[in-house]
Amino acid sequence: QVQLVESGGGLVQPGGSLRLSCTGSGSIFSINTMGWYRQAPGKQRELVAAITGGGSTNYADSVKGRFTIARDNAKNTVYLQMNSLKPEDTAVYYCNADIQRWTGLRGRDYWGKGTQVTVSS
Repeated sequence: QVQLVESGGGLVQPGGSLRLSCTGSGSIFSINTMGWYRQAPGKQRELVAAITGGGSTNYADSVKGRFTIARDNAKNTVYLQMNSLKPEDTAVYYCNADIQRWTGLRGRDYWGKGTQVTVSS
């Protein structure tokens, strides 16, 4: 029943910007850590950025200083602002969230279906 839906992907030129959004819906009591992963063809899926419920963030070295993760708890939404995009950022970006469906229950991981980001001239 719980779903994560990404939006904001697309084609952008090198040096450009995109903002990805991921919104959770369904039976949600609380969302703990949320994050963005990406996977390029022929490569392993990797963590791009994560943010805890308390606002602590973690970034892959390759995106530090260029990407910013943020969340809006009232909207069950996490954002990824991507600036100074490079061709090597091209990948399918997946939203991930540790969701607690009701008080007292342990959270579990949910994944979005992904959104394509292509950086090319």
